[in-house]
Amino acid sequence: MNGYYIFRLFTTLLIPCIMIVFGGLFRRKAPNHINIWYGYRTQRSMKNEDTWAFAHRHLGRTWMIVGAVMLVVSVIPMIAVLGKDEDTVSVVSLVLLVVQLIPMIVSLIPTERALRKSFDEDGNPVGK
Repeated sequence: MNGYYIFRLFTTLLIPCIMIVFGGLFRRKAPNHINIWYGYRTQRSMKNEDTWAFAHRHLGRTWMIVGAVMLVVSVIPMIAVLGKDEDTVSVVSLVLLVVQLIPMIVSLIPTERALRKSFDEDGNPVGK
């Protein structure tokens, strides 16, 4: 294993690891205050403290699961290119990075759906 391969392996596993770490953080506790800098920031999630906390718990669970699956799925092709030339390692790594962005972004949809199902347009819990 050379340094270039290790660098590419690290960059390839960065998105899944970030999702697992932030998923765990968000699942346990949302950022203290609704803000525009850090956290799951959508119009619906920023309605009030309840929607803010709910969105982070939901996204946290989702990201932990999706991140863990992506981590395993990403390691397999990287093992397959172990010992290959730098161009092959680069192409596989870049393709994996682009592919990883898809589930990362798509995983936001279930959180928005859960918010819509659990809270009305004003951020009040549905059914109360």
